[in-house]
Amino acid sequence: MEKVVNQHVYSGASWEKQVAYSRARRVGDLIWVAGTTAVDDAGKVVGPGDMATQTRFVFRKIERALQQCGASLRDVVRTRMFVTRMSEFPAVASAHHEMFEGVDPVATCVEIAGLVNPELLIEVEVDAIVQFRS
Repeated sequence: MEKVVNQHVYSGASWEKQVAYSRARRVGDLIWVAGTTAVDDAGKVVGPGDMATQTRFVFRKIERALQQCGASLRDVVRTRMFVTRMSEFPAVASAHHEMFEGVDPVATCVEIAGLVNPELLIEVEVDAIVQFRS
């Protein structure tokens, strides 16, 4: 009987211990990446006030988490984007297009009142299936 992969990935963010969550979780071929914001390894917000910079940073951060789980952005089947300023959706859409053209995951984008830090403009979570390749 083959053992099922059960893996947690941590980024070292202070919120992980405070809240008791992991950046990503893989069970078998399924991967879930937690809500990810534009906070760097030093705990500083990347691109304050710049939706495009934050969105691209978030997708690269998600990509690293997926790689630690043995996957890539090509394995993403769903994205959920939470933005504080829907008026800047074109910047979000452009970054999503850059990262996922040809993958075309199902996607949701909703405007929210705010995030844990007012300098943060976007939070993204994704779901992926490792064996899903075309």
